[in-house]
Amino acid sequence: MELIEKTLNENEIYRGRILRFHVDEIELQNGRTSTRECVDHPGGVSVAVLTEKDELLFVRQFRYPYKAVVLETPAGKLEKGEDPFEAMKREQKEETGTTGKGYVNLGELYPSPGYTNEIIYLYACRADSFGDTKFDEDEFLEVERIPINKAVEMVMNSQIADSKTQVLVLKTAQLLKDGKI
Repeated sequence: MELIEKTLNENEIYRGRILRFHVDEIELQNGRTSTRECVDHPGGVSVAVLTEKDELLFVRQFRYPYKAVVLETPAGKLEKGEDPFEAMKREQKEETGTTGKGYVNLGELYPSPGYTNEIIYLYACRADSFGDTKFDEDEFLEVERIPINKAVEMVMNSQIADSKTQVLVLKTAQLLKDGKI
């Protein structure tokens, strides 16, 4: 069986500063047609920054779609044509004031493949130096340190809802256990 859907027609609904919405008519494997509602996103990056005391650096920020403060690993949106590794280092410095060493590529995360093509590139590192943060003018964050074992407990007890953060906490904990970070 060939698992593919062919685009027959693409109907753009909205094009914003970051997102693009379109509803596509597609042909299924069996020859029938259907529609797919899609959100195009430029992608993002996130990094688990581990201190010398095995604490992870998190940021707390208000996330408007949820109308709540969310605890997350430092993250940001990719600019057009930007290298994910360089974008991650930029976001790390802006949001935590740190630079890193011993970076580990932890792969890609598809946060919601049913409707968006967003890819989040994941990394982990050890904090190398600490300096000042440099938030974007519309960004208000609080940086927090949480011991990695406590962070794992928080993921397992559903105290951390953000998917990229859950994945980074668990992968980084395993790297630490295996002596790879």
